[in-house]
Amino acid sequence: MEACNVVEREVDKILLKFGVVNEHAETVLQDLINHIESLKKEFAEAPANHELTPGQVQILKEAMKKVCETVHRLTTEHRELHGSVSKVGKAIDRNFTADFASTSREDVFSGPEKSHLLNQVICQHFYRHGMLDIAAELAAEAGIKTDEGTKEPFTELNYILDCLKQRNLEPALDWAKKHREALLAQNSSLEFKLHRLHFIRLIQQGPSKQTEAITYARQNLTQYVGRHGKEVQALMGTLLYLPNGIQSSPYSHLLDPTLWLDIHDVFTREACTLFGLSVDSPLSVWYIEIDLGKDGRYHSVFACPILRQQSTENNPPMKLVCGHVISRDALNKLTNAN
Repeated sequence: MEACNVVEREVDKILLKFGVVNEHAETVLQDLINHIESLKKEFAEAPANHELTPGQVQILKEAMKKVCETVHRLTTEHRELHGSVSKVGKAIDRNFTADFASTSREDVFSGPEKSHLLNQVICQHFYRHGMLDIAAELAAEAGIKTDEGTKEPFTELNYILDCLKQRNLEPALDWAKKHREALLAQNSSLEFKLHRLHFIRLIQQGPSKQTEAITYARQNLTQYVGRHGKEVQALMGTLLYLPNGIQSSPYSHLLDPTLWLDIHDVFTREACTLFGLSVDSPLSVWYIEIDLGKDGRYHSVFACPILRQQSTENNPPMKLVCGHVISRDALNKLTNAN
């Protein structure tokens, strides 16, 4: 608790300084603005062919000098705040110990409960990637209870994503229509982007599909005029260039193949949000230390460049943000020194 109080006091100090500097800056800048405005008004009232007198020139020079001095002073005060902010970080480092060792602890997943949770994460990872057979086998061997309700969303989503890769929009459109209210609640543009791609596919087929494209637009795009008005206008504009080809028109960007990559990512993001899932599987961003055995060890010895000692299981190598690698003992000493 004392550590929190120490850091809180440092934060209060910096907040007080910010308030004082901000108040002073507002006062000084407002005075400067008023002074410049008065000079501007005075010169505006002078005749059009009026030449500045030596006295007026001197006043302008003094005003410019005052502006430069004010800017320099405010910049200096702002720079001094950085030193105060850094003290907060140092106070945190002094009063709180970062457990860098937790990333390489062997007991992180020890115990039946933690192992069960890890198996569940792995099982869900397989479901997310459409590896249903592997997930079912793992669930059976690990004693994980699964039902159709757990697998069904992933099965459907993977099927839709596969269809999108083949540029088949119908399953995705059906899914978006079924979840329209929920998607609108999260301010999603998924359904519009799917309809847009369908319309683009029609006009890509040339003038023979013009009537069908217009009919499709009337049935599916008019509802988006309020929210996506400019984009709908651009789609309608393509019809003017349909006889000569859209490739050489101002709307050629609508034929960009990256739109198909975009819809794949948009669908994944919106669907995961709808089901309360992260976009990426935890195993895609979660690095776990696994003992590969002696056969998989190609660089078993590491010597710390700071302490000149070989690493051990109790003093393993630690990778810094900058990319350098040192031993844990060296890292702890550097942390304590700061």
